[in-house]
Amino acid sequence: MARRRRQDIPAASARSSAFETDALSHLTALYSTALRLTANRADAEDLVQETYLKAFRSAGQFEPGTNLKAWLFTILHNTFLNTRRHFGRESITLEPDELERAPQPEAVESPEQILLHKTLDADLQAALDSLPAVFREAVWLRDVEDFSYAEIAAMLRVPVGTVMSRISRGRRLLYERLTARAAIEGAGPR
Repeated sequence: MARRRRQDIPAASARSSAFETDALSHLTALYSTALRLTANRADAEDLVQETYLKAFRSAGQFEPGTNLKAWLFTILHNTFLNTRRHFGRESITLEPDELERAPQPEAVESPEQILLHKTLDADLQAALDSLPAVFREAVWLRDVEDFSYAEIAAMLRVPVGTVMSRISRGRRLLYERLTARAAIEGAGPR
C-alpha cells in the first residue's frame, strides 16, 4: 500500500518541489540586492521573505525554460517599490548630477559582502561602495549578477536606454575614482 501512495504523487508536486529548490538557490543573490535596496538587514530579510512568498504563491505563472533568477529579481524589485509606495515614500526623480552628489545610506555588511570585500581589491570595493545607489545597482546587476540589459530594465521598471546610461555612467565613475585614487598613491591607473 505504501508503494501505491508513492506512485500517486502527482507530477505537479515534483515540479513544485523542483521549482522551490531552484528558487531557493538564488537566496544569497536576492538578499544581497535587497540589502543594497533597503540598507537595513531586517528590512532586507523581510523583503526577501515577501519575495519568496509571492514567488511560491505564483509558481504556476512561471514559465519553465525562462530565467527564474530574473523572474525572482523582478518580484523583489516590484515588492520593494510597492512597499516604499505603501509607506508614502514616493520615488524622487533627480538629475544624474544630483544623484552623484546625493548622500548614500550607511551600508550594513552581509556575509556575502564581507566575502566580496575580501576578494575584491580594496580600491575597487571603495569605489563601488561610493557610487550613487542607482548607478551601483545597475553596475552590480550587470557586472556581478550578469543580467542582460533587458532583464535589468524589466526589474527596475525603466527603459533599456536608462539601464545602459546608468551602467555606462557607473562604470565611468568607477574608472574615474580608481584613477584618482591611483594618482594620489602615485601608482597610476591599474
